[in-house]
Amino acid sequence: MARPKSQTAALMASPEDIEAEFYEALQRGDLERLMAVWSDDEEIICVHPGGPRVIGPLAVRATFEALFAEGPVNVRPAQVRRVQAAGCAVHNLLERVEVLTAEGPLTAWVLATNVYVKGALGWRLVAHHASGGSSEEPPEISEAPPVLH
Repeated sequence: MARPKSQTAALMASPEDIEAEFYEALQRGDLERLMAVWSDDEEIICVHPGGPRVIGPLAVRATFEALFAEGPVNVRPAQVRRVQAAGCAVHNLLERVEVLTAEGPLTAWVLATNVYVKGALGWRLVAHHASGGSSEEPPEISEAPPVLH
């Protein structure tokens, strides 16, 4: 069953636009806005930090509904690495998550991968996979070639 897309998401012309909308929806705790960035595909996939693989729009929606029951998620994307080919884009990024605890605010760092596919309605999210968080920003390791040609 297809879900109606918000006018905002319908205007998103690139994976970067959809990604910005996704994180804005998380920060606002806006479930409808968040679900509007997802594909209508029944095989969409979401893995929250430390959680199981969740498949399908109803299951994905339920996990975000439960998450938003605690309030909006103060998360900001950083260090985005992009790979794009015809009709598909993969973004690997670092999520900076601010959490308010009894001891005060804490920062968690989560590595995430978002996969976008371009279809009839433009770019949409088909997979979001977030690793378990850590209290320290993880290093980025990149090997430089020993010889430049």
